[in-house]
Amino acid sequence: MISKFLSKLKSILFKSAVIPETPLKKEKKVAKSAKTKTKTKTKTKAVNSKKNIETLTTLPGVGAKSAKALYEAGFKTTKAVISADEKDLLAVSGVGINLVKKLKKLK
Repeated sequence: MISKFLSKLKSILFKSAVIPETPLKKEKKVAKSAKTKTKTKTKTKAVNSKKNIETLTTLPGVGAKSAKALYEAGFKTTKAVISADEKDLLAVSGVGINLVKKLKKLK
């Protein structure tokens, strides 16, 4: 049992020590394409978050600041805000009792 483990370990260690014979230019291109994919994903997330914050401002009494605070607190949709518990909404900075009362009237 131990001998099998050691033989597998040796094969893994010696395989990783072998340097692949790929030119550096190809490796750089792969790295660049990986970076552009990451940038695209973050841009998409930023656009989606802006759209979600804008939709939260459609709720009565919710402005830009309170919409951003609600979004950052985890309330991503208007349904999530409306169905949320009063205590959870009051825990968000920038949300007061009057806003909670307006939102509860929507139920």
